[in-house]
Amino acid sequence: MLPRASGVLLHPTSLPSEYGIGDIGIQAINGKPSPMKRFIDCLDATGQRFWQVLPLGPTFYSHSPYQSSSTFAGNPNLISLEDLCTAIDARPALLRRQELDDHPPFRRRIVEFEPVVRWREEMLDLAFDRFLAYGGEKDGGDFDQFAQANASWLDDYALFMALKEDNQNRPWNLWPRGQALYADLEIKAAKRKLRVPILKHKFRQWLFFQQWQTLKDYAGSKGIEIIGDLPIYVAMDSADVWRNRNLFDLNSDGYPNAVAGVPPDYFSATGQLWGNPLYKWEEHSGTGFAWWIERVKASLRLVDRVRIDHFRAFYNYWRVPAGELTAQNGKWIENEKESGIGTALFKALQAAIPRPLGEVIIAEDLGAKMDDIIQWRVDELHLPGMEILQFAFGEDDSERGRFTPTQEQRRNNILYTGTHDNNTLLGWWCMDAGDRGQARVKAFAEKWFKQAWDGSDPHLMLTRIGMESATNMFILPLQDVLGLGATSRMNTPATDSGNWRWRCEDDDLNPQSEAWQRVKHLTEHSGRAH
Repeated sequence: MLPRASGVLLHPTSLPSEYGIGDIGIQAINGKPSPMKRFIDCLDATGQRFWQVLPLGPTFYSHSPYQSSSTFAGNPNLISLEDLCTAIDARPALLRRQELDDHPPFRRRIVEFEPVVRWREEMLDLAFDRFLAYGGEKDGGDFDQFAQANASWLDDYALFMALKEDNQNRPWNLWPRGQALYADLEIKAAKRKLRVPILKHKFRQWLFFQQWQTLKDYAGSKGIEIIGDLPIYVAMDSADVWRNRNLFDLNSDGYPNAVAGVPPDYFSATGQLWGNPLYKWEEHSGTGFAWWIERVKASLRLVDRVRIDHFRAFYNYWRVPAGELTAQNGKWIENEKESGIGTALFKALQAAIPRPLGEVIIAEDLGAKMDDIIQWRVDELHLPGMEILQFAFGEDDSERGRFTPTQEQRRNNILYTGTHDNNTLLGWWCMDAGDRGQARVKAFAEKWFKQAWDGSDPHLMLTRIGMESATNMFILPLQDVLGLGATSRMNTPATDSGNWRWRCEDDDLNPQSEAWQRVKHLTEHSGRAH
């Protein structure tokens, strides 16, 4: 059973920073606590137990965390450049503070990815040059140990990134055929030619994982558990697909025969065409699900629990023929009913992971026509699922029916005010709820709390409803803690631009502020304070 507790959803990119994007550093900056440390301290001071993040892998193109060049690697854009200005043990600092002070002007409330990433690349390259000059590659220390311990994925990832740069960042299936299909002679030649770029990408991963472990240790010292996010699909243009082509539904030239998506839904009238390659489940089964086991175990080394996004695809998935412009012409593939593949996978995972899966995996089981899948999740897999508070008062009868705050069987779920894909609570109230949705909230609140409500501060009333619900775990995005409107939304599904850019400000990380104190009061009053 999940603990009765609450937490906050915030991706590290959304933290304030002089350098255009939030990062994972917790060392003091000019004598002041870093934004990341201040955020963890806010959670601790207000009785929160959980911090949830989006996927932490390297991003490209749209900068979506759900389209990554590796399911195992960390995002170099999250590396704290400030931390690199500090000498560690006998190793000199890799950057100088004056070099960071000369950064270009960056916007404060949003991430402008292109100029930010371009400047950060320059700084990380400078740090790498100094690492080589200081003999870091040859000292047999932490870097060498990290590279050896993670060679199973790091060697392929670093080679993939070096080849991608050498091929003008084209997708791997547009590289010279020998490189694309990993022909022995061409790959040996590439490793010789690209030795330094390969080392550069290993170096960046070493920095990320060092800093992340320091952050995780600090969060743990405050009793804060980190909830990660594992997209069920991986990006087509990734080291994962390039080196494991046999595990994906590709043709002989490395192109998908079909791609992933979802049919028309709440978010889009034409569905969502994600474009990820689909799995060859029979191949995974033949290996004892080795790739999946390593993937989940790697994720659980980074975080304490992990949400699996689009969990339903273990049961059935939407297959869209390659070349379609929308997801409308796909069809459902009933892989669990036909082969029992989902159950077999989770049995293999449980055999490989020492803790009960219900304590470390959260199933994102949102969507229409989910009754069979929810029953399977509960009866066969014994995993907690998800509920969205906004949907509880929306127009979809099936979604409304999933949320009953006093219903005992809902206890082992995680209730969210909304996820990264939803509007903020205030944005939903003003733009999406409509008169009927607002009336539902008002009627529910007045009946449950036995007092009149004039509709003021709707985000606080909805947060109170969530906090007081029977559902044991309750998560709200930082935007809802702060009572922000629709312009602070993180992502709008089925859109290609303007997403993943929101950032908070320094003043938003004050646990004594009115916003945080209100959340603290609701947390304590509902018996969730840790």
